[in-house]
Amino acid sequence: SDGGKLLVVPMDGSHWLSMKQVVEKLTERGHEVVVIIPEVSWQLGKTPTYTVKTYSVSYTLEHLDNIF
Repeated sequence: SDGGKLLVVPMDGSHWLSMKQVVEKLTERGHEVVVIIPEVSWQLGKTPTYTVKTYSVSYTLEHLDNIF
């Protein structure tokens, strides 16, 4: 099929672990994928497989650790 464009805004946590594999497969099949993530995160991060854009947040990683 023809590659399309996909915008993904994942939440940190277990759902991303499954969704990441889907995003990677879509990229392999020619889709242009942009993932938008907060600059502070436990599991979300940059990768050469797809485009990642970050946005500023008002909390730190230490704050995340403390509230969870």
